[in-house]
Amino acid sequence: MSGKFVGIVILLCAAIAGGALYYLQIFGFYDSVTDDGQAVQLVATDSGVAEAIAYAGFEAIDADSSPIRYRACFTTEVSPADLATRFVVLDDATPRNAPFWFDCFDAEAIAAELKAGTATAFLSAKNVHYGVDRIVTITQDGRGFVWHDLNDCGDRAYDGTVVGEECPPRPGTN
Repeated sequence: MSGKFVGIVILLCAAIAGGALYYLQIFGFYDSVTDDGQAVQLVATDSGVAEAIAYAGFEAIDADSSPIRYRACFTTEVSPADLATRFVVLDDATPRNAPFWFDCFDAEAIAAELKAGTATAFLSAKNVHYGVDRIVTITQDGRGFVWHDLNDCGDRAYDGTVVGEECPPRPGTN
């Protein structure tokens, strides 16, 4: 009987630890982001400076536990074609999945729209965190999505490859 008791205790502890790990990964570290009126910006092709665009219905989440957990949704009346004439367009943007409960951001649907040409991806900010860029995608029907993605320096820094001189120095190093 004591063997069964020990087995049950071990299974119970494993279930509690698994549940806690799941909760912390999916829900625990996210916070809502407040809209400051400048939350959606795109980098201008002529100046290289980020400029705010007109938007409404901004909703975003972020977490301090990782620089790539930022996700946002919004709407805009400015067409992607008009924006593409003034701002930096990205050809190879792939959205990262968002938690299932942040239902305005569907990475698969956004990727399908990018592939079909009914959405355009823009650079919003370079190195918002070391090696991480902010990407904005706007669809033809005015829906917009924002996420963070690793740039070339971030890919190399986080996979252990030598970063090289073309990347900026990491914060806190000389």
